[in-house]
Amino acid sequence: MERGLQQLLTTYEAVLLVSFGGPEGPDDVMPFLRNVTAGRGVPDERLEKVAEHYALFGGMSPINEQNRELLAALRLALAPRAVYWGNRNWAPYLPEALAEMRADGVRRAAVFVTAAYASYSSCRQYREDLAAAGSGELQLDKLRHYYNHPGFITAQADAVVALGAALAPQARMVFTAHSIPEASARTSGPTGGAYPRQLGEAADLVAGLVRERTGWVGAHEVAWQSRSGPPSVPWLEPDINDRLEQLAAEGVRDVVIVPVGFVSDHVEVRYDLDIEAAATAERLGITLSRAATVGTGPLFVQMVADLVTERENLGNLRPALGPSGPSHDVCPLGCCPARTPRPAAAGDPREMGS
Repeated sequence: MERGLQQLLTTYEAVLLVSFGGPEGPDDVMPFLRNVTAGRGVPDERLEKVAEHYALFGGMSPINEQNRELLAALRLALAPRAVYWGNRNWAPYLPEALAEMRADGVRRAAVFVTAAYASYSSCRQYREDLAAAGSGELQLDKLRHYYNHPGFITAQADAVVALGAALAPQARMVFTAHSIPEASARTSGPTGGAYPRQLGEAADLVAGLVRERTGWVGAHEVAWQSRSGPPSVPWLEPDINDRLEQLAAEGVRDVVIVPVGFVSDHVEVRYDLDIEAAATAERLGITLSRAATVGTGPLFVQMVADLVTERENLGNLRPALGPSGPSHDVCPLGCCPARTPRPAAAGDPREMGS
C-alpha cells in the first residue's frame, strides 16, 4: 500500500520551470532583444532605444536572479522531484534544459510557466518553443492557468496590504498587465477573450481581499503597460500613463498600482512603472505607490507545489476563486491560435503535428 501511494505521488519525475529570460550584462542586451523580436523585422535602432531601459539597471534584467531564487525554493518544496529551468529568450535556454532532463533519464515532467493567464504570448508561444526545443519523447504536461488560484490571489493581496499607510482609504487601485494586440486578445483562450477577462477577474479578487482586510474603500480598474507594437495595430488600452492623465483630470490624487499581470519585478515592471509611470504621476501631482509582485513568497511557491500534486492526483480538489472556476488542465485544440500554426508541446497531443 505504501509503495503504491509513493508511486502515485511521484508520477512526475521532474518539474520544468519555464520563463522569458533576460540579459545578465551589458553585452547580452542587444543579442537578447534580437532573440525576443526574431522574425518580426524590428530594426536595431528601435532595439537600441529599449536597450537604454536595461542600461538603467546595469545592463541586466532582474528576472534571471529572481528565477534562481524561485528555482531554489521549488527544489525544496517539490523534493524528491528534480526541478529544471529553461528560458525562451536567454540562457539557460529551453533546448539545454530538455537535453539535461533527457540525460538524467527523465521521462515525464510537469511544466510551470511564469505567466498566469491565457493568451498566445503567455501560453501557446511557450508550448511552441517547447516543441521547437526538441521535447520529443519527453512527456510534458503544462500546469493549468493560475490567475484565480488562492495562492496567487492571496499572495498578491498580501503585497498590497504590505503597503500599509501608503494605501490611502480612497486611493484608486489600478491593476496592470502587459498589453497585447486586440486581435490576440479576441482569440485568447478556448473561446476567445480570455486574457482581458481573466485579468479583470484577478483584479476583482485581489481588490475584494484587500477591501476585507484594510480600511480601503476606493475604486479599482485595469490598465495596460509595455506596449511594443506599431501604432497602426490596435492594442489593449488604456495605457497606464494615459490613464494617469485621465485620473488627474478627474481629481484623483492617490493611486496604487498593482502589477497583477506579472509574477516578478523584472525590467518591464521596474522601468515602465517605477520610472516611467512614476514620472508621469509626479508631473501630474499624483501620489503613486506600487505593490510588489508575488515573487518567491511562500504562498506562491506552495501554489506551484499544489498544482503539481493536483495534476498527479486527478481526483484532488482544484482550488479556484471567483466565478470562472479552475482553468483547463490540457489546452484545447486550437486554443490561443497563432497566425501561422506551429507544433505545440505540453498540450493536446494532436498539436505536435499541426
